[in-house]
Amino acid sequence: MIAADSKSLNVIVVGSGLAGLSSACVLAARGHRVTLLDKNDWVGGKAAQHCADGYRFDMGPTILTVPSVLKRVFAEADRKMEDYLEILPLDPQWRCFFESDGKGGKVEENTVLDLVSSTPEMKARLKAFTGGDVNSDGYEKFIQLSEHLHGVSDRFFFWRSIGGLGDTMDVGGAFSLKVLKDVLSLRMGKSVASVVRSHVPDARVAQMMDHFTQYVGSSPYASPAVLCSIAHMQTEEGIWYPVGGTRAVPEALCKLALELGVEVRTGVDVMRIQTSGNRVTGVITASGETLPCDAVVSNCDAVRTYRELLQDTPQSTKFEKSNTYSPACSGVVLYLGLNRRYEQLLHHNFVFSKDPEQEFEYIYDRGEPAPDPTAYVCAPAISEPEVAPPGCESLYILVHTPYLREHHDWKKMLPEYREVILDKMESCAGTKGIRDAIVHESALTPEGIHNRYRVLNGAIYGLASHGKFLGAFKPGNRRKDLRGLYLAGGAAHPGPGMPMVMMSGWIAADSLDQDVRGGKLTPLRSGTT
Repeated sequence: MIAADSKSLNVIVVGSGLAGLSSACVLAARGHRVTLLDKNDWVGGKAAQHCADGYRFDMGPTILTVPSVLKRVFAEADRKMEDYLEILPLDPQWRCFFESDGKGGKVEENTVLDLVSSTPEMKARLKAFTGGDVNSDGYEKFIQLSEHLHGVSDRFFFWRSIGGLGDTMDVGGAFSLKVLKDVLSLRMGKSVASVVRSHVPDARVAQMMDHFTQYVGSSPYASPAVLCSIAHMQTEEGIWYPVGGTRAVPEALCKLALELGVEVRTGVDVMRIQTSGNRVTGVITASGETLPCDAVVSNCDAVRTYRELLQDTPQSTKFEKSNTYSPACSGVVLYLGLNRRYEQLLHHNFVFSKDPEQEFEYIYDRGEPAPDPTAYVCAPAISEPEVAPPGCESLYILVHTPYLREHHDWKKMLPEYREVILDKMESCAGTKGIRDAIVHESALTPEGIHNRYRVLNGAIYGLASHGKFLGAFKPGNRRKDLRGLYLAGGAAHPGPGMPMVMMSGWIAADSLDQDVRGGKLTPLRSGTT
């Protein structure tokens, strides 16, 4: 907590996604006066909920990993996460469905593989699945590499504002041979896919392992090898289900924020961040209201923050000139209320494409929906039957698509692509008769995601993590071009995924607070900047 005689700042957090909520809680716990604004009528951003006809769906993220990040946010206020939120461990973590390629190859039938957290148990499963030790031993070595990369990330990448490779070198103000050794061990220049396939030759096992990085919405063939660290992060801390759905996470954070004195205002659309010279001075809302402040944490998309909220400022012009970021993928989500359950489905499932290279080529190179997609399928009734009427299921199906292009008209594209998705579910996951089982149906498309959440071109995961050398780097949380501006969310460091965006919120808040403690950011006085 900030000392009683310290000057606390008046901070506005724009956007109440998981990052914005985390920032607000940390800043309030450290003694700052915080106002949290969101254009929607709810808090939580993409972690929203859809309820209809007795069915309940998480609309956005459904997989909670690395709960230690969330616990750290609560610990800032000397609170325990467990007093606000109940989470259940899920193991097996995923069930993977693979479809025969129909070419009469080695695997002629559809196959199923469960991912479990225990490496020894996973080795035994892989040995039985592939009929040998090569892939099981390769998996163990991959997890060992992942653990090393995770350790390097903890030391140089996580829990502080990073905007590029140079920032990772600034550890304790000194560069050492140990730092150089760690940086070289990041396997820069190699992709996730190449590292995975150097460990496991079985195409199905490799496809499963590629999807440890599915949280970042980028192609494993173009993403840097350091993202292989996600595998250890997931297997070490597990996958968890928040009772009440993922929606329970922002509700818990909002409860904490209110207890800490944060003013939460929904239905307030921030249109502009006010500046004077190189200093933030306030925000202007769609209703014309001007709200002065000493600092802003933007939980909006980083590119759209500069492009729209800071439009016509020197900082916006400079950012656009140097902007080499591209949006991550988008997606189509089907919310299907079924009058039955499919017993072969676990809570989390991946229904894999036959040819991942072709799939990623369509999404990331051609910019078109893949004709044979991979579907992530969440069937939560196995963990919480209350999500649907007795014996029924609230099925969530997500298929990654390209980010929104000008020629994409999803009002016309959705009906046809819905059939592609449901055909895939039947042919690969064995959900025969799924169309006849639907009693409620809703959908979200890239166009809806773009408008609903104000992300860049409907990108679910913020900015793509492409580039085998520097693809992991996102815009830094502490903005060096504009005093008093801090970024948080999936399009800021350290990137997308539930734990990462909450860490992003913590970093933005910590950076702001450290700047106050260090005298680099002081309360504004009338007529000064």
